[in-house]
Amino acid sequence: MIAKLSGRLDETGEDWAIVDVQGVGYLVHCSARTLSALGEVGEGCTVHTDLQVSENDMRLLGFAESGERDWFRLLTTVQGVGSKVALAILSALSTGEVRDACAAGDAASVARANGVGPKLAGRIVNELKDKAGALPGGGMGSGGAQAMLSGGASADAVSALENLGFKPAIAAQAVARAQAELGEGASESDLIRVALKKAAG
Repeated sequence: MIAKLSGRLDETGEDWAIVDVQGVGYLVHCSARTLSALGEVGEGCTVHTDLQVSENDMRLLGFAESGERDWFRLLTTVQGVGSKVALAILSALSTGEVRDACAAGDAASVARANGVGPKLAGRIVNELKDKAGALPGGGMGSGGAQAMLSGGASADAVSALENLGFKPAIAAQAVARAQAELGEGASESDLIRVALKKAAG
């Protein structure tokens, strides 16, 4: 699976970008927030990706940070939320705002996204409210360790656990607990080692 692309931003559209990686152009569908974070056409960029394969389509989704990708994956677990709706939500709200809305049961905020009616917004917050604190973009009850997962070694550690087969929410929660135990300056390898024990336990 393609997990990340690093190359040159070749072209952009309303909800997509083409990233040129050594002469190969990858079409990635993105949220408005990711598109604005990629920079100018012709500049270097890095995109975290998720490959969706259906019966008659293959689609590469791109995200400026791995935390946004985690939220995309979680949103698409809700019945009625496909890739377009998930990207619309992540265009309208930051990951932190999505987390806060789900945690508070604030369906009205989620309904601000294009294509999301009140009924679907209610289903999203109801299904995700218990998982909201376990992903990047916000804090957990245990001292807000999760807030450190927005980038750097901790975000890379979350991605590493995902690549080993752990679900995004489990991976993020395990890394947050490892971060709280090891401290903010912990290395990626130490975070992965401790988080693996916590995720497997």
